Amino acid sequence: MNAEQPVDPYAAELPPSQREGRLGVGIISAGKVGSVLGAALRGAGHSIIGVHAVSEDSRNRAESLLGGVPVLEIPEIMRRAELVLLAVPDDALGDLIAGLAEAGHIQAGQLVVHTSGRYGTGILAPAQQAGAITLAIHPAMTFTGLSMDLQKLHACAFGVSAPAPVLPIAQALVVEMGGEPVVIREADRLTYHAALAHASNHLNTITGQATEMLHRIGVDHAETVLRPLMQASLDNALASGEGALTGPVARGDVGTVRHHVQLLASSELPADIRTAYMTMARATTQRALDRGLISAAKAAELLDVLTG
Repeated sequence: MNAEQPVDPYAAELPPSQREGRLGVGIISAGKVGSVLGAALRGAGHSIIGVHAVSEDSRNRAESLLGGVPVLEIPEIMRRAELVLLAVPDDALGDLIAGLAEAGHIQAGQLVVHTSGRYGTGILAPAQQAGAITLAIHPAMTFTGLSMDLQKLHACAFGVSAPAPVLPIAQALVVEMGGEPVVIREADRLTYHAALAHASNHLNTITGQATEMLHRIGVDHAETVLRPLMQASLDNALASGEGALTGPVARGDVGTVRHHVQLLASSELPADIRTAYMTMARATTQRALDRGLISAAKAAELLDVLTG
């Protein structure tokens, strides 16, 4: 496959493995993301020629999701693969690609694809200079490394970045895996990743903190209380944006907020819970003010309580 002949996953009614443009795919490494995406690519008819797996967990994961695929050293994967999927931690990506290029392992025309949300294709410049076609494909979901992730891919957006001539290749690969390609400009890649981390990782933190607070007062099944509330809040926020903002800050209920702050200051709850509440309540106050939900005077009262 090359830039002039992008894959069209809808072009044929043949079984996936018999369609044109099937690729030999090598995976570095067999973490949760690499193994699942490898399984998705194999399901689309591509051939997984090898996987790099160092830890026992990675080897077990590769066997579970990519049974029968050989575990190979990186140079051998680079020699055999038409498409190399780099599913390594963000901080390791730059050194890896520089080392591969310096050692002469990258082949002209080879597809080199990374799954990092933080980076676009700029970090793959050494591979591009060696003649490779470089793509950035980031699945916007959390992975368990289990087969259930394959189903989740069908509701998953992928942040896709690539030079314009080869962007259709990146988009086609995402569609083949069942995802929805969303084009992210190279310069916007870090903002994209920060937004996803803020939404997902901090939601996990807030959920954990709220669960701990309920456990401390004897609510054994906190998820029973939190799930319908949090799911409804998320759905409303995604559907209505700032119009869905509710709670004591959005109502300007200074007395309630003051009592919350006093409780958090005097209780035996971990300090991170108080810090998160105060920080998020200040941010919510500012957003409520900017959107006309509360007056400037009420916002000043709230911020006084929240910084006192």
